[in-house]
Amino acid sequence: MSSFHSESIDRLFRVLLSLESTEECYAFFEDVCTIKEIQDMAQRLDAAFLLDEGMNYQTISQKVGISTATISRVSKCLKYGSGYRKAIDKAKEQPTE
Repeated sequence: MSSFHSESIDRLFRVLLSLESTEECYAFFEDVCTIKEIQDMAQRLDAAFLLDEGMNYQTISQKVGISTATISRVSKCLKYGSGYRKAIDKAKEQPTE
């Protein structure tokens, strides 16, 4: 269990899980995060998908526009964590909107 668990973060995650559409997610995240924060999260997820497809760091850096240091961190989490892996596997199961 991660050390940052709290009642407040649990509530945040429950709210995220309750959102029912991409539009609801846009509305929520536009209120909660800066556009840059949303873009950063999207870029990290893009990098995880590309790493999963076997793309190299340099190509991902050029394609996504993030540093190889960030890609290295994503790669470490993809290999040793479970969050990116679960998200990628679930995304592959779902049709796109």
